[in-house]
Amino acid sequence: MFIAWTTVADQETADRLAAEAVACSLAVCVQVEGPVTSHYRWNRAQEKPDEFRLMFKVLPRQLASLSVWLHAHHPYETPEWIVVKTEEVGEKYLSWAVRSLDT
Repeated sequence: MFIAWTTVADQETADRLAAEAVACSLAVCVQVEGPVTSHYRWNRAQEKPDEFRLMFKVLPRQLASLSVWLHAHHPYETPEWIVVKTEEVGEKYLSWAVRSLDT
């Protein structure tokens, strides 16, 4: 299983992306957190916006499609997209995740 993160500017966009990713079977679960405050430089200016973070739980067979889809639907010119492979996933949770894609 993989965990992937991105951020968006508002709750409505976060909820829409989360719901669509699950409806299209691109992620088994997406959690929306926020607002969170991000600090970064963009075009040589320091920024400090409030954003909403999406955390995608993704099976290996979903990852490439989710990445393509996310970049096509994300409102940012350069979206944050960070993906990590999990070291351990509870057996019951992983079984549920696999079954959720087959229903």
